[in-house]
Amino acid sequence: MSSSLRSWQSSCIFKALEHFTVTPHFFCQATPGAGKTRMAAELASHLLAQDRIDLVLCFAPSCQVVEGFRSTFAEALGKRLDGRIGAVGAAYTYQAMEYRDEGFWQLLGDYRVLVVFDEIHHCAGHDPLLCNAWGQQILHRIQDRAAFTLALSGTPWRSDDKAIALARYSSPEGHLICDYRYGLKDAIADGVCRSPRIVLLDNQNVKLTEEVGADSSVRLFPSIAKLLGESPVTYEELLRHDEVINPILDLSCSKLNELRQIKPDAAGLVVATDIEHAQQIALALEAMGEKCSIVTNKTPDAQQVINIFRGGTSRWIVAVGMISEGTDIPRLQVCCYLSRIRTELHYRQVLGRILRRTGRADDQAWLFMLAEPTLQGFAQRIADDLPDDLAVLKDVQKPGHNSGSMPDGNGAFGDVEGIDDIGGGEQPGAGSTTTNCTSLGGLPVQPVHQLSFSQNYRQQLLACF
Repeated sequence: MSSSLRSWQSSCIFKALEHFTVTPHFFCQATPGAGKTRMAAELASHLLAQDRIDLVLCFAPSCQVVEGFRSTFAEALGKRLDGRIGAVGAAYTYQAMEYRDEGFWQLLGDYRVLVVFDEIHHCAGHDPLLCNAWGQQILHRIQDRAAFTLALSGTPWRSDDKAIALARYSSPEGHLICDYRYGLKDAIADGVCRSPRIVLLDNQNVKLTEEVGADSSVRLFPSIAKLLGESPVTYEELLRHDEVINPILDLSCSKLNELRQIKPDAAGLVVATDIEHAQQIALALEAMGEKCSIVTNKTPDAQQVINIFRGGTSRWIVAVGMISEGTDIPRLQVCCYLSRIRTELHYRQVLGRILRRTGRADDQAWLFMLAEPTLQGFAQRIADDLPDDLAVLKDVQKPGHNSGSMPDGNGAFGDVEGIDDIGGGEQPGAGSTTTNCTSLGGLPVQPVHQLSFSQNYRQQLLACF
C-alpha cells in the first residue's frame, strides 16, 4: 500500500481485494470529503499490478467530477484515463453512458474491466421497471459483464426510496448493506475531515403585512418556523429577501476573516437557488466589499472558473448546481446554504464540500443557514452517517416522484436525486409574493404581502462532534 494513503483507504483497499476473490461487486460508503476517489485509484492500481484487470472505466454524475477522476487516476496509475490510444481506461458522466456505441460496450466482453461508479445513489435500479435511465444502463450493460465493480457514495440513499443500482439490501428489513463504511465521526477523529459547526439563523420579530384590495392586515411571528407554517410566505421567498441574505453573508464573512488569520487561503461557498439569485447574492457580497466568482451552467468555461478558484486565494464563490456534489476545492471552509432544495441527501453533499481537511490548522467547517424546520432536522442528524429511516428499501414506492432526468450544472443530464436546480426564470421579487384570488365581482384581485425583520437575528450553534 502507498505510504501516503490514509488508514481508512488502505483498510478499504485490503478488504476490497479480499472481497473480489469471492464476488465482483464492492460497495463503499465513506463520508463526503474522505478521499473516495484516491482510494478507488489505488485499488485500481493494485488490481492492475496483480494482473486481475486490463482496463478501468469510471462514471460520475458531472463533468467536473469526471475531470477529478481523470487526474487522480492518472497520478496513481501513471497512465492516462482519457480513453485515447495508450490510456488505461476512460471516465465519463452517467449521461454519456446512453451515447456509447456497441463497440464501446464490447470492451466488457473482450477485456477484464474494473468499473467505478461515483455517487452511485444517482442510479436507481434493481427491478428494470423501477430503474432510471442510468440504472438501466448498469443493469443491462455492466452488472454481469464487468470483471469487478466498485460503487462509491457518501450519502447512499435516494429520496424516492428506490433501490440503488448494484446495492444489496438485507431481507426482510431492507437495510442497505455496505461492504465498507467510513463515517464522519471516524474521519474527524482521524484528522481526515473537519468538524462541522452549523449556525442556524432565526428572527424573533417577523412582521407580515398583507394587502388585498383596500384591506390590509399586519401579523407578527416569533420565528421563521412559525412564519412558514402559518402564513403564505414560502421558504424560497425568504431566500430572496435582502434582510435574510445580508445577515447570513455578514456572519459568514466575519467567520471567514477569522479563519483566514490562521489559514490565509481559506474560502467560502454560497449555494444559490438559481442564476438570478446568484447574481443577487454577488451584489450583496460586493456591497460588503467582497469580491466573488459566480459559476452556473450558463457560465462560459465553468470548469476553468472552478479550477482557477481552486488554485487561487480569492475569498468567495457563488454556485448554482455546480459545486453541490463531488467537486474537490479543499480550501473551502465556510458555506452559506441558500438553496431552495430541502432534501437530506443534497444538504449533506453540500456540507461535504467544506469538510475536506488540508492540515492541522483547519479543523473546523462552518455552515450558515436559516432556521427552517426541515433543514434544522437535517443538521441535528449529521452525526448519524447512515440514518436507518433513509438507507432502507421500502416495498411501497412513493407516488409522484420523477425517475427521469434533468439538466445538471454542466449542460449534461443528471438524475434528479441531489442535483441543484439551475433555472434562471422569472421569480417573485424579494419581499413580495402575489397569488391569484377572485373578488365578489368575479374580477381577479392580487393580494400582496410584505415582510420585514428585526435587525437582531438569533443564532443557534450545532456542533456535532
